[in-house]
Amino acid sequence: QVQLVESGGGLVQAGGSLRLSCAASGSIFSINVMAWYRQAPGKQREVVATVTNGGSTNYAGSVKGRFTISRDNAKNTVYLQMNSLKPEDTAVYYCNAVVKTTYDSWIAYWGQGTQVTVSS
Repeated sequence: QVQLVESGGGLVQAGGSLRLSCAASGSIFSINVMAWYRQAPGKQREVVATVTNGGSTNYAGSVKGRFTISRDNAKNTVYLQMNSLKPEDTAVYYCNAVVKTTYDSWIAYWGQGTQVTVSS
């Protein structure tokens, strides 16, 4: 089994910054894409940013230039640095990782989510 544990959420004023972390653990053989998603109340879950194991990144248009995704392959950890936060960034943020374990083929795993609230 694989577990993704997120940390770093919280309450911040508009214009502030937060850094989210997500550590993967378990019977991990390899991790392909790691990503951050978010889901605001009453809205569908949406992708925020992705990073491949080679370091290639992609961002949603709404966060480009403000958020930076990165990963530490040695620690099986992905980060999301969020700057210039806006109230519309308020959501539960979820970590996602496509993992090949010792026993299975590639499977997408999800973290439990961490709340980010941006006050105006």
